[in-house]
This record gives sequence, C-alpha cells and structure tokens, in this order.
Amino acid sequence: MREYIDGSTAIVRGALDAGCTFFAGYPITPASGILMAMMRELPKVGGVAIQGEDEIASIGMCIGATLAGSRAMTATSGPGISLYSENIGLAVMGEVPLVIVDVQRLGPSTGGATTVSQGDVQFVRWGTGGGFPIIALAPSTVTESYWLTAKAFDLAERFRCPVFVVTDKELATTLTTVDLESYPTIQVRDREVGSGGPPYRYAPADEVAPLHEFGRGATVRFTGSTHDTGGYITKHLPTVDALNRHLSEKIEDHRDEIELADADLEDGAPTLVIGYGVTGGAVRAAVAEARRRGIRVSGLVVQSLWPIPETVIRRAMEGVDRVVVPELNLGLYRREVERIAAGRSVVGVNRVDGELIDVDQIVEAVT
Repeated sequence: MREYIDGSTAIVRGALDAGCTFFAGYPITPASGILMAMMRELPKVGGVAIQGEDEIASIGMCIGATLAGSRAMTATSGPGISLYSENIGLAVMGEVPLVIVDVQRLGPSTGGATTVSQGDVQFVRWGTGGGFPIIALAPSTVTESYWLTAKAFDLAERFRCPVFVVTDKELATTLTTVDLESYPTIQVRDREVGSGGPPYRYAPADEVAPLHEFGRGATVRFTGSTHDTGGYITKHLPTVDALNRHLSEKIEDHRDEIELADADLEDGAPTLVIGYGVTGGAVRAAVAEARRRGIRVSGLVVQSLWPIPETVIRRAMEGVDRVVVPELNLGLYRREVERIAAGRSVVGVNRVDGELIDVDQIVEAVT
C-alpha cells in the first residue's frame, strides 16, 4: 500500500508513535504545518498541543511539560531557533529530554520564508552559550523524517538532552508517494524516572541519572545555574568541573550510539560525495548517474549531523583522494569534513539562491 505524504506529516506521525504527549509552538513558515497537525492529532491520543504566544514561551512550555512527566516536542524555523537559544541552554544544563524540529529556510533574519536552505547546520550546534554538545539528526527523505523523529525521542531519553531534527522547507512541505512498508519501527525506551537520591549524576560509570519529575512527591530542584548532584547552586571547583565534563562526556563518549549514515561505497572509487538533508536525494541520484557514465564514485548521506559521525566518515574516506560536499549554504558542513579529510582534496558544491542543487552540478564536481 502507498500513500501521498509530506515530511511534516511524517514528523508528526513519528512523534506520535514515539509517545509524544505535549507540543507547543508558534506559527512560522515553513514549520506551521507541524504545529497545525499536532494541534489536530495530539488531542486524539490524549495529548496536549498549544500555540504559544511566541517562540520563547513555546519552548519554555515544553521544558516545563517534560519536567511534569510529558514527552515533549516543539517545531520552528531559523528566526524561532534564534529565540529558542536561551532555553536550549537551559535544557542542556538541566538535562531535559526534548525534541526540537528546525524546518530550515533561507536566512539570515526573516530571509526567504518560503525558500529552501541548509543554513542552520552550525547554529543548532553552537547556538547557545557554553559550547556543550547536542545531538542533531537530519532526514533526507519522508521515510527518514518519520523514523529519525522517533529516534530523536529515544536519544533524548537516553542522554537526557535536547535533540534536534534538522529538516528544511522542501522536505517538510513537498508531497511524495511512499510505500507504507518502508516505515521502520523504532523502539523508544521508557523514561527512567527517579523517586529518590540526587536528580543529577556525574560519575562516568553512571552517565545519566533518572529524571526527577515534578509532582511525584519528592522535592525537585531544577536550575540553569551551575549545580551539584542535588541541584544546589555551587562554586565548588571540583563539582563545577565534574558537571561540565559530564554534560560533554555523556554524549561525546557514546558517539557509537548516535552515529547514523546511509553509505553507498564502491571499492576503489577515488571520489566520495557527502551530503545530508534534502541534498541527500541529489547525492544518491548523482552517484547513480556517475556510475552509469562509468565513473567510480562513493556516496555517503549523513543522518546524524551532530556529533559529526567521524568514524563513519573516516571509514568512507579510505582509499579516497577527493571529497565532494554539496550543501545549500556556503560550506558550513564542509569545514567539518575538511578537518577529518587529512589532506584530501575537499570540494564544495554550494547554492544559496533558494533553489535546490541538481544532479548535474554534483556530477560535474565529481568528474
């Protein structure tokens, strides 16, 4: 059986199947479809969906709902992500499991509200104070929009942190035909809820403590300031050091649980094409076209943008002399690839006029 569906609908379905019970957002093109669908569908399964008075209130509601026992998601675009920044930092510091969908559009500022872009790639990683790691997944198809959203909820619970689903205007709003059998089942772990003991844990052997939810009897201390394992604000140097290392290491030391990519590697190929998001479709098509012309080439579509999947990329680069990185910006992810490339030639295929990169542009760069 087949259906006609867009990426926004797939994201909503993935969230519902992952057990999402709360959504708050503010209308913004091109993310408004997610807001409208959640307001329509979430109450049907006993959940709550709210249109906040603005973006700041919306993500704040999601943090509060999570701490009260909900599994929460919000969705916005570039200008809204900018307004989310402070509360993203709060979610990082307070270790709040939360899914944030960024439907990218051309920027900066209000930019092109109905125009595609991949300009938020670095912003979702570095857009809040402190520089601590986050997790960001990037679907390249409607099917991936579904299962990567569900995966985002699972990773949020595993690491007690905000997880981004980084999509874009074209993928979110374009209808396409999908086989229903192509949707994989993602098992989302149950939340580990604490009933006693400290709400935070910094020991490397126990990377993430159970989430202490409000309203379950015990006193819960939650703060955006530097705190000890009991949630008390502190300036005790060893405790401050342990907290900050914990916020980094709980993610960085478990990259193997996060790294995701769709690899199509050819033995002996001198060139590797790396893409992500909506550009991933052009990468797959360009690799197929180049091979049809007798050109040996490998392709890699990154699904986990952050932390950058270094192990997968290094493996794909083995035996490669040249790497081509197409993206709808001026090379925001290419600089990460260059760091890993170890002297290999890295070539960007970039477009910032609001149109998609086409197959011929990538094939030309490959040849």
